[in-house]
Amino acid sequence: MHIEQEKLGEVLVFGVFGRVDAATCKPLEVDMLGAIDGGEHRLLIDCSKLDYISSAGLRIFLIAAKKLKAENGQIVLCSMQPHIRTMFEIAGFSAAFPIVESQDDGIKALKE
Repeated sequence: MHIEQEKLGEVLVFGVFGRVDAATCKPLEVDMLGAIDGGEHRLLIDCSKLDYISSAGLRIFLIAAKKLKAENGQIVLCSMQPHIRTMFEIAGFSAAFPIVESQDDGIKALKE
């Protein structure tokens, strides 16, 4: 797994590449929670290069969303490949997160 971060105005974009599972998820957890602790309140997770996500990875997104909600922040997911979106739907997480088609749509959703 590889993570890239880019600040676009008030939005911090995380690009997640490869597999997010129990063996690889710790850096993502550290980076996302660290960003929230550092004052970021609008996170956009670009899943266009995400190949696989396990329940451990889903858990990180849920923890970040709960933490952001407590601080009046928001997390939006974008650019999901169909098989990743299916994982979110099977796990019931598609109702817990706004999922949009593109980064531009995600940035617009976070500015509303």
